[in-house]
Amino acid sequence: MHRFWFLVWGGCVVAIIGCTSSVSVFDADRVRPGLEVLVTDSLHLVRGLRVGLLTNQAGIDRNGRRGVEVLLGAGVHLTALFSPEHGFRGQAAPGQAVSSTVDSATGLPIYSLYGRTPAPTAEMLATVDVVLVGLQDVGARYYTWLATVLRVLTAAEQHGVSVVILDRPNPIGGAVQGNILDTAYRSAVGMLAVPMRHGLSFAELVSLGAADLGVPPAFGIVPMDGWDRHRSLDQIGLPYVPPSPNLQDLEALFHYPGLCLFEATGLSVGRGTEAPFRQIGIPGLDTASVLAVVRAAEVPGVRFSGTTFTPRKPGDGKFADTTVAGIRLETTDRSLYDPVFAAIVLLDAVGQVHPHLLAIDSLRFDRLAGGDQLRLALQSQVPPQEIVASWVAGEQDYLVRRRPFLLYP
Repeated sequence: MHRFWFLVWGGCVVAIIGCTSSVSVFDADRVRPGLEVLVTDSLHLVRGLRVGLLTNQAGIDRNGRRGVEVLLGAGVHLTALFSPEHGFRGQAAPGQAVSSTVDSATGLPIYSLYGRTPAPTAEMLATVDVVLVGLQDVGARYYTWLATVLRVLTAAEQHGVSVVILDRPNPIGGAVQGNILDTAYRSAVGMLAVPMRHGLSFAELVSLGAADLGVPPAFGIVPMDGWDRHRSLDQIGLPYVPPSPNLQDLEALFHYPGLCLFEATGLSVGRGTEAPFRQIGIPGLDTASVLAVVRAAEVPGVRFSGTTFTPRKPGDGKFADTTVAGIRLETTDRSLYDPVFAAIVLLDAVGQVHPHLLAIDSLRFDRLAGGDQLRLALQSQVPPQEIVASWVAGEQDYLVRRRPFLLYP
């Protein structure tokens, strides 16, 4: 008989699957994602079971091997694959519906959970006893992985299938920054009352989400071995694989919790260039004047500079094959950097210099911002420092509320 240890909400005990050792001295060579902990320490948990795997190209081990390869190499009986937004290989455009298909390498079915069928059906789960979740989160509130996994949890309970999260690190570390989402603005890209930069591992985020939204209360977690939440992906010996087409490197990920707000404006975020989410721009932008306002704000941990770029097949329809004047961001000290503050300073600066160019889409902006307060504050020309300072109490409440779900120091 196979025994799983479950996280149980409504009780007072948090139990964790398969953590057979702990690391007291944090050595990058010893940080292992849940995928590796499963196959090296806890393989008995899936032995003899029919296993489905929800993953994509970023669900890798320390050597860059994909989850499918790692599990098959360990003798796990994989019977089905599932994929989130962007598809199993992460090549589909944002928002593009992805069809189910067959994996040419293994012959396994790949069931898309982003498109016509957002949750696993009885047919998809007919050959599965347990679904392993091996997804690499991005550390920002606006991402669809969480919504997908919560739907999997609900469907799995309905069909008598277990779910186990193979935990992975927060790639941009454990800093908590940004406003708390007002649940009246909940959507698939922002489901929880958490900050724009939530500071949680993916399993911690799923646990918090399941509790907040009343999703089936029992699922397993294979934790990482040795992760310190204060370290980013490049500090723990894990390679970076883009989780989606426009987050091409870790630098982009550090800016994403802030610059994503520009998606709901008239400005480009660099989609269709070599540096998406590392720059913003629009034809006619007076970069010198904008930079003067931005630099006066003295945003720590980042350098702003003027640039030009030309989006090619940008996907968001902004300025295809058109030269754009813009502002490039480069982190100089990630431990000091607040991407949300940086984005608000940029929004404020562009609004001062070119109020007609900012062109905020209020419905979309409020959905990303988690409410209308940020947009109204910008329209009222509240200084960025005051906007961010008004969020401190909410961030402190969040830090207390998340404590029962934390798995790592």
